Amino acid sequence: VQLQAYGGGLVQPGGSLRLSCAASGFTLDYYAIGWFRQAPGKEREGVTCISSDDGSTYYADSVKGRFTISRDNAENTVYLQMNSLKPEDTAVYYCATGLRPSWSSNDYDYWGQGSQVTVSS
Repeated sequence: VQLQAYGGGLVQPGGSLRLSCAASGFTLDYYAIGWFRQAPGKEREGVTCISSDDGSTYYADSVKGRFTISRDNAENTVYLQMNSLKPEDTAVYYCATGLRPSWSSNDYDYWGQGSQVTVSS
């Protein structure tokens, strides 16, 4: 069972990146998926999550209107499209699986290894 987040990198302010969260050894469509991020010296925070049943999505106020979470069950992958990136979006981004959408990291069981996103000119 493995969950892997990838697609991060260095981008200028105002730019875009798409993160992917791919699973191997299990099927993602049975799980809610959350994206979290952790900046240096700060606590991990929830960014967005998506339910397993009806695909309901939830966003932190700080990313609403700029980030979009989606899932492709055929590819067993969940995506995080990040547009209009700001320097304050700089962090390591993690994806995780849970039974239901939640803002608490304690409600998630499997975590990817994290992908660094750096927004800087």
